[in-house]
Amino acid sequence: MNWETWDLPTIWYILIGVLFTGYAMLDGFDLGIGGLHLFARKDEERRLLLNAIGPVWDGNEVWLVTGGGALFAAFPQVYASVFSGFYLPFILLLVALIFRAVAIEFRSKQPMHWWRQMWDIGFAAGSVGSAFLLGVVMGNIAWGIPLNARGEYSGGFWNLFHPYALLLGITTVALFMMHGCIYALLKIDGPFHQTLRTWVPRCIIFFIICYAITTMATLIYVPHMAGRVRTQPWLFGVALAGMLAIANIPREIHHGRDFRAFLSSCAAMAALMTLFGLEMYPHLVLSRPEGAHSLTIYNSASSAKTLGIMLLIAALGLPVVLAYTISIYWIFRGKVRLDRSSY
Repeated sequence: MNWETWDLPTIWYILIGVLFTGYAMLDGFDLGIGGLHLFARKDEERRLLLNAIGPVWDGNEVWLVTGGGALFAAFPQVYASVFSGFYLPFILLLVALIFRAVAIEFRSKQPMHWWRQMWDIGFAAGSVGSAFLLGVVMGNIAWGIPLNARGEYSGGFWNLFHPYALLLGITTVALFMMHGCIYALLKIDGPFHQTLRTWVPRCIIFFIICYAITTMATLIYVPHMAGRVRTQPWLFGVALAGMLAIANIPREIHHGRDFRAFLSSCAAMAALMTLFGLEMYPHLVLSRPEGAHSLTIYNSASSAKTLGIMLLIAALGLPVVLAYTISIYWIFRGKVRLDRSSY
């Protein structure tokens, strides 16, 4: 097959975007429930939150691993620059994810209050920390980072935590907490369900405030992230779709249609990620202030043959991942019930 005639870098740009969007939608509610965990007052309520994500949380993280692996194979220079430049933030992210995973498994091993409280804090801190660091990374990618002529990061660790990146981190936490609270409504009934129903409006308000501030900050301080919409007004439809999806969430919650609210939250995430990808294209890492050093899908891609062979492998593997994900959610559908085998 003559892969030279295909725009393989663009195809892989889209595919990697799909993988990271899938991760945001699926693991997003896991991390959001972790942020809500410490607000639960009773041990039974915390156990219900854990069991709501218990069968699926580890499978959801497959999307992050797959996306990272695809980035490494398709755009190795970007992988090297991002993972070396963001080395300490990614180490902190891994530590947060590890503590979160260990807390889920260890929390119910002992009945002592101090033991469970210790792992509750680890689970919540790991979840919130992971969401925050993911947002910080996204904020830096949008803002731009200093790269030298070889495409290597030339800044320091604390340079990554500028106000815009911190704002994206907080907004990501707010988005995931709203997403997680809606998912918890789907999985939990009884008295705690009514408690969660009072939490959802607060989570929605928290996210909308963060979203509005982030949008204004982006338009004022990161104007290149709205450049393509300005030059091609039809793309405003993507932004409009995201806003309508967000606006539909409280409407569906008000009418008790929790599943539709969850779908609207997923649609909002997909629209936001699509808009982010459209504005970044064809760049993968923007260099600031030396824009000529930026890494694009063309100057950092693997060979056409490599991308072509990988595309065939992805065509075989991605349906398997989708089938696994769908089957797990189908098997563990329905409300959470606590029993001897529960967390």
